[in-house]
Amino acid sequence: MDLLFIILNIVALLVFVGILIILQKKHVSFSKRVFTALGLGIALGLALNLIYGATSEVLAESVQWYNLIGSGYVKLLQMIVMPLVFISILGAFTKITIGKNFGKMAAIILSFLIGTTAVAAVVGIGSAAIFDLNADQIVQGDAESARAEYYEGRSAEVADKALPQQILDLLPANPFLDFTGARSTSTIAVVIFAAFLGFAYLGVSRRDKDNATIIKKGIDAVYALVMSVVKIVLRLTPYGILAIMARTVATSDFGAIFNLGKFVVASYVALAVVFAMHLIIISLSGLNPITYLKKASEPLIFAFTSRSSAGTLPININTQTSKLGVSEGIANFSGSFGLSIGQNGCAGVYPAMLAFMIAPSQGINPLDPMFILTVVAVVAISSFGVAGVGGGATFAAILVLSALNLPVALAGLLVSVEPLIDMGRTAVNVSGSMTAGVATAKITGELDKEVYDAPLTTQTVEA
Repeated sequence: MDLLFIILNIVALLVFVGILIILQKKHVSFSKRVFTALGLGIALGLALNLIYGATSEVLAESVQWYNLIGSGYVKLLQMIVMPLVFISILGAFTKITIGKNFGKMAAIILSFLIGTTAVAAVVGIGSAAIFDLNADQIVQGDAESARAEYYEGRSAEVADKALPQQILDLLPANPFLDFTGARSTSTIAVVIFAAFLGFAYLGVSRRDKDNATIIKKGIDAVYALVMSVVKIVLRLTPYGILAIMARTVATSDFGAIFNLGKFVVASYVALAVVFAMHLIIISLSGLNPITYLKKASEPLIFAFTSRSSAGTLPININTQTSKLGVSEGIANFSGSFGLSIGQNGCAGVYPAMLAFMIAPSQGINPLDPMFILTVVAVVAISSFGVAGVGGGATFAAILVLSALNLPVALAGLLVSVEPLIDMGRTAVNVSGSMTAGVATAKITGELDKEVYDAPLTTQTVEA
């Protein structure tokens, strides 16, 4: 009998996939198909949750088949992340302007990423204070206890690393290992390696024009090939969002979410304030924030559903260059840096809120100005090297809480609402990197205002 229900659940997903295929054949715009997929995924997920319950075996088996589309799509995106980061950064150096402006551009991008993360920490503390959050309010069960043990285990791995060692971890001692994504800092290491090769190319171009021309042609050819793969994968976005959203909603424990509702609400209030800060930065750059909001919707929706900043990178870069008018060099750097540095949601809001909640259990006044300044400083420094996949917030929380000598195990008490909050955090992470790219391009004069202001209907991924 269970097998019959599983088959019916699979058929339901395939019916919705068929609807999306029909919409594509009717040339419905990419944006509309993405929003349609989001709505269909939520509807299907709610139906499955109400019929079977979040913990039913039938639903667990059905989700395994849903993952063929959802998780499969995310894996395809992750497949192209490292090649895209590497060839995009290296390709940026073949445009001579990147060499002249590299220092200024990188400094501005990093300033936006780290600065907004520091402000996000203040926002997180403020939201936790307004909602009067405290770790003692959270009920501890088996899942929470297991998560607490996991946090303590991870803490033993990273807590003893001094700041100089954390900085050294960013460097690519073995770039081929980092191409596999084996370390939490692998993305930044690949960026650094590509930048070294880029500067080496600039040196060759000054001394040996003939070889520089050959190198440039090779880089351009590989870049064209990688971008072709990117476009093929991006066309699968509506189907990936449909399956991911259906799985997420279907397996959500709404009872636990209700019990921890105050923390969930406080988290999303803080994330909303940080996102509003991004729009203010866009406005202060002399650009229309509503235009940014419309054109950034696709990568933000995918980041929200997939909970993967790394998986969103191809959509992030594509949106910056084709819709927001950001130059390729700045878009590639802001997107790549944003994977591991200055993640506003995961490395800013979340650890700061946890620190505020846990501090009273150690006899610390969380509203003490020196404690707040210490939290903000630690958050800003620790935001380097946060992994851009689901779980990056865990790494950030361990770093921050360990540096503040606060018990990391208490952070495990939020495991039941972690996926729901992580969706919002990831979207804010991606928005932060895109905001840094747009603002930097405007400051350096490398933003095409005509592209930024162009109607959205003329700009699609498939174009």
